Amino acid sequence: MTIVLIIIVVIIAALVLIYNGLIQSRNKVKNAWSQIDVQLQRRFDLIPNLVESVKGYMAHEEATLTKVTELRTAWANASTVSEKAELDNELSGALKTIMAVSENYPDLKANQNFSELQEELRNTENKISYARQFYNDSVTMYNTKLQVVPTNIVAGMFHFTEEPLFKVDSDEVKQNVKVDFSK
Repeated sequence: MTIVLIIIVVIIAALVLIYNGLIQSRNKVKNAWSQIDVQLQRRFDLIPNLVESVKGYMAHEEATLTKVTELRTAWANASTVSEKAELDNELSGALKTIMAVSENYPDLKANQNFSELQEELRNTENKISYARQFYNDSVTMYNTKLQVVPTNIVAGMFHFTEEPLFKVDSDEVKQNVKVDFSK
C-alpha cells in the first residue's frame, strides 16, 4: 500500500512540474510577443514624423505615403500574431522605399530632423529584429515541449496549443527595393 501511495505522489508531482513548466513557457511566449508589440508600436509612432519629413520631397510617391498611413491604422486594429506579422512585413517594404528614395535627395538627407528620425527608426528596427528572434526562440522551445513525451500528454490533457512563429511570408518584403522616378 505504501509503494502505491508513493507512486501516486510521484506521478502527481511529475504532472504538477510538467504543467508548471508549460505555463512558464507559455507566459514566456506571451511576454516575448508583447516585446515585439511594444517595438512595433514605437516604430508606428515614429512613422507620422518620418512621413511629414519626407512629404515635400516625395510628392510623386504619394501612394507609398498613403500605404504607410493605412498600414499604421490597420496595425492598430490587428489582434493576432499573424495579422500583425503580415502588416509588419508590408510596412517594412514601404519603409525601405522611403529610405531608398531619400538617398536621392541631398537636402532631405542633410535635414537634421530626418536624420534623427532615420536613426531612431534604425535603432527600433534593430530592437524589433532582436524581439522577433527572442519570440521565435521562445515559441520554438514552447512548441517543442508540447511535442515531446511526457509533456505532450499533460499538454493534451490541459489543451495547450502551439503558437505561431513570426515569419516573413511575403516575397516582396524579402527583395531589394526598386525605385522608379519616371512617373
